[in-house]
Amino acid sequence: MRAAIEVDRLTKKFGSFIAVDGISFAVAPGTIFGFLGANGAGKSTTIRMLCGLLLPTSGRALVAGFDVSREAFRVKRVIGYMSQKFSLYLDLTVAENLEFFGRVYGLDDKKLVASLNRLKKITGLEGWEKTLTSELPTGWRQRLALSCALLHDPEIIFLDEPTGGVDPLARRQFWDLIYEQAEQGRTVFVTTHYLDEAEYCHELRIIHAGRIIAAGSPGEIKKKYFPENLLELSCQKPLEVYEWLKKLPEVSQVSLFGLKLHLLVEPGEVEGLRRVLGQSGLGQFELRPIVPSLEDVFIRRLEEEAGERGK
Repeated sequence: MRAAIEVDRLTKKFGSFIAVDGISFAVAPGTIFGFLGANGAGKSTTIRMLCGLLLPTSGRALVAGFDVSREAFRVKRVIGYMSQKFSLYLDLTVAENLEFFGRVYGLDDKKLVASLNRLKKITGLEGWEKTLTSELPTGWRQRLALSCALLHDPEIIFLDEPTGGVDPLARRQFWDLIYEQAEQGRTVFVTTHYLDEAEYCHELRIIHAGRIIAAGSPGEIKKKYFPENLLELSCQKPLEVYEWLKKLPEVSQVSLFGLKLHLLVEPGEVEGLRRVLGQSGLGQFELRPIVPSLEDVFIRRLEEEAGERGK
């Protein structure tokens, strides 16, 4: 089966600045594929290249079998794109925005009416048709933007930071809509900087400084980058204890998580560490094993990247 998206050593430079640095991956049809990274990591630049909006400096990318460098027009006909900043006309009503985008996609009257009726039911926009877009709550404006991207029944949907600035409940509801699209066989490529959202993806890539630093499903990524025991330490004065722990041979890595510390310890060293902590004069503490989160992976990979670049 042909991959929905194929990327091979894709690179984008702006002068001497490398925004996307030789990334490669493939996305299977019907997959929710996530790009996780901080602002400025290269997520939006990648998505704009894949949508045919930005020409790559080098490398190759195929979207629905079309080359984004040579067949950008064909790419745009088979994708839906929801940009990071809603590309809606705020002075138009919900119905007017939907009709405008439907006409842009070349839908005739019959197809447009059928598509509008279908999408309004899916996204819950029935009853909002006469509302000015500027008066919509952010979560509903987000639903409208998604509806506009789906009007022409695209094979692949690109969602660039679709839930930025949206409250947690609206974010969860929006992800329900994303799952519905994947269940219908559509491929969804979504960028996010929310770690909890990344857990919803079937496949995930963590991107930092234009490079992919972790790949796999969320579960696979956690297993791959945490073969050791991950422990959580609760204690007084965690900042002071942090510096001391870094010097202990039993601890291979330590990171601050709010008022607690996460420690990487080899399986045979856990009890020895517990004894050292008890004899240290640290005072009352709690040391317990925990399941790694994507936040743990993200921090670990950033620290490893910083160490490699500092060599």
